[in-house]
Amino acid sequence: MSGNGNAAATALARIQTDSVVAMLKALYPGLQFEIIAMSTTGDKILDTALSKIGEKSLFTKELEYALEKNEVDLVVHSLKDLPTMLPPGFTIGAICKRENPCDAVVFHPKFVGKTLETLPEKSTVGTSSLRRAAQLQRKFPHLEFKSIRGNLNTRLRKLDEQHEFSAIILAVAGLQRMGWQNRVGQILHPEECMYAVGQGALGVEVRAKDQDILDLVGVLHDPETLLRCIAERAFLRHLEGGCSVPVAVHTVMKDGQLYLTGGVWSLDGSDSMQETMQATIHVPAQYEDGPEDDPQLVGITARNIPRGAQLAAENLGISLANLLLNKGAKSILDVARQLNDVH
Repeated sequence: MSGNGNAAATALARIQTDSVVAMLKALYPGLQFEIIAMSTTGDKILDTALSKIGEKSLFTKELEYALEKNEVDLVVHSLKDLPTMLPPGFTIGAICKRENPCDAVVFHPKFVGKTLETLPEKSTVGTSSLRRAAQLQRKFPHLEFKSIRGNLNTRLRKLDEQHEFSAIILAVAGLQRMGWQNRVGQILHPEECMYAVGQGALGVEVRAKDQDILDLVGVLHDPETLLRCIAERAFLRHLEGGCSVPVAVHTVMKDGQLYLTGGVWSLDGSDSMQETMQATIHVPAQYEDGPEDDPQLVGITARNIPRGAQLAAENLGISLANLLLNKGAKSILDVARQLNDVH
């Protein structure tokens, strides 16, 4: 088993991997698990914004090579790092129960007690995400947003010690996993900032034809999280979005209905478009067997979740993407890509 991360960035990756191992050990007490820490291209390139690098597999390529060579049998990722289309031979064999998918604001010590709204004019806010910057620039025009890279420790150190940033934006789930809830100064709810596709969930990547490992990890699928993330990933894939354009989502499952809100923004947030759609989806109370030859949906294999529910979630994502595209979202995304390539 591998956890994504180098020596400096291992903490969160190791915590995430350990949490999956703990679940597997509880289910299979007779099995032994060896954890191997590995670094990726995304971990090493810390001086360039993710959106500028143009590599869709920044956090997966080296790990997939180890999977392919049978050096590891499963890899734990933050689901938001996994492309919606995986290379041939790989699949997401489990999506664990999602933690809070929202973003959080961590303030410089001198601004503790503030909110983004009450930060002084021209305060600099750090974020590695075009999605966050575009939405927050639109909502808080008195602030300036600047790229910040590095693992959580590095970003917090830059915030606390360098006086360059008044605040930084991080995922709530990562801060919670690290035990740093006390640094959360403000949680950005979806009305303020919708989150990234798959944010807050862990995905377990395996070899697509390794049935034994697929069966082993498949019981970790959380049905509601799985269906929400299928809808989100289908939306992103159909838009042909990625880290180089601002795309965000918000999903809710309630009373058998899956609600998906999705949006696209220009880089500066001045132009935007978002819509909400819903679909009736049966969330199984318990695992049910499905056909053995089920193909992947948006890179995910879940044979123990009813196929009809998965297809309904996928169709919801595709339908919402089509609605936005028909209303002109493609031009917003095309301009965002062009501007991102230029700057």
